[in-house]
Amino acid sequence: MSAIRNVLMATLALTMTSTAFAQDVSVLRIGLDGSENEADQIRKTECVAEGLKVATGVPEVQIFPSPDYNGVIQGLLGGTIDIASMGASSYAAIALQDPAAVDPILTTAGADGSTGYYSLLVARKDKGYTKLADLKGKKLGFADPDSTSGYLVPNVSLPADIGAPVAEFFGETGFGGGHENLVLGVLDGTWDAGTTFGSGVGEWAEGYTTGNLHTMVEKGILDTDDIVELWRSPQIPNGPLMVSNKLPEDLKAKIQAFFLELPTKDLACFQGFTGGENTAYVEVEPAFYDTIVAARKSVIGD
Repeated sequence: MSAIRNVLMATLALTMTSTAFAQDVSVLRIGLDGSENEADQIRKTECVAEGLKVATGVPEVQIFPSPDYNGVIQGLLGGTIDIASMGASSYAAIALQDPAAVDPILTTAGADGSTGYYSLLVARKDKGYTKLADLKGKKLGFADPDSTSGYLVPNVSLPADIGAPVAEFFGETGFGGGHENLVLGVLDGTWDAGTTFGSGVGEWAEGYTTGNLHTMVEKGILDTDDIVELWRSPQIPNGPLMVSNKLPEDLKAKIQAFFLELPTKDLACFQGFTGGENTAYVEVEPAFYDTIVAARKSVIGD
């Protein structure tokens, strides 16, 4: 009897400790990666913040916009950011530095049910470029050094199609300060071409069903008649919704449940937050991103 009593007491103590830990979390912090302009990213995240308060019982949910991807990466590594939805290369950066820092818990399913998307290389149509060879010696803009579609995948996949390393084929390369700014830079002539992303599904006039081009068309700052797609990568796994492992397990479970239910409870909020006509969140494991982790290690090294 005493052995059973000891087990019961230990279990109770563990439960009370876990509950106290959860109750001690007074704020959740959502990181935004700067891929879109700050005001629009915050506006699309406000409904998520409000819903998380109700779903988790945490009284305050704060939104932290960063000017670039690395700010959120460092926040997740350091424990100053609790939740973020980013590309697979950003997750890879974290996993390579500290595999225990975050869990990738969910990713999106697109309009066709796919859990993948594409890196797209675009240029102004009036430049007259019709094929990759036309870009030899030209200026190529990347979105962000921690972007999967805007930097990592083009560096891995483009060389096979241009017959040379990216740095040798193009006359100049650089970074455009996020996907939206990069495409605006292509339009204003800062770059001859630039790398961004989209689902590759749906109408070109709408910028496809999801991705940066779609978002820019919806906001009225891009007419796809003004640009041309010159290259498309192999399919990339959709980026993860990541949760810090510094949070208690019961709280992480509530966060996951909230996001899984969001598409059916508030489709407009879900599609705004995820950037297009996505249909659902689906659960993922770290292994889903093994190829991107390996690619990042080979190209970037961290």
